[in-house]
Amino acid sequence: MEEKAISAAEVKRQTAREEDSRSLLGFWVYLMTDCVLFASLFAVYAVLHHNTFGGPSAKELFNLHTALIETLILLTSSFSCGLGIVAAQRRNKKLTIMAFCLTMVLGLAFLGLELNEFHHLAVIGDSWRRSGFLSSYFTLVGTHGLHITVGLLWMVVMMLRIQRGGLTRSNIRKLTMLSLFWHFLDVIWIFIFTVVYLMGAIGA
Repeated sequence: MEEKAISAAEVKRQTAREEDSRSLLGFWVYLMTDCVLFASLFAVYAVLHHNTFGGPSAKELFNLHTALIETLILLTSSFSCGLGIVAAQRRNKKLTIMAFCLTMVLGLAFLGLELNEFHHLAVIGDSWRRSGFLSSYFTLVGTHGLHITVGLLWMVVMMLRIQRGGLTRSNIRKLTMLSLFWHFLDVIWIFIFTVVYLMGAIGA
C-alpha cells in the first residue's frame, strides 16, 4: 500500500515536471517568434534611418544621456526580477513580492521616460508622420514599450495571484516565464540603445 502511494506521488511529480517543461518550451517558441518580429523592425529601421525627408536626423534628435539612464533603469529592473525568481524558488513570498514590486517601479520609470521622449518629439513636430526614419523609430521603440507595458500588467496579475494563493508550483512556473520575458526585453533594449541611440549619436 505504501509502495503504491509512493508510486502515485512519483507519477504526480513526473507529470508536473513534464507540464513545466512543455510550458517553458512553448514560451521559448513564443520568444523566438518575438525575436523575428524585432529583427524585422530593426531591418526596417536600418533601411529607413537615413530617410529623413529633409527633417532632423537621429544625431540631432536623440538624447544619449536620457537613453543611457533608461538603459541603467532597465538593467537594474532585470537584476531585481532575477532576485525575485531566486526568492520564489526558495519559497520566500515576502521577498518575491518586494523584488517584483521594485521591478514594476523601475519598469514604470523606464516607460515614463520613453513616453516623455515620444511626447517631446510630437510637440516639436517630429512625430511618426514626419519621415520614414521617424516612422521606423516610433514603430521599433514603441513596440518595445508596448511589450514593457504587457510585462508590467503581467507582474500586477502575478503579484495578486501570489498574495492570494502563495508560491504554488503553477505560480512559480508563470513567474519563471515572466522573468524570461522581462530579460528578453532587456536584451532587445540593449540592441535598441546600440543601433538607434549610440550609432545615431555618432552619425553612423
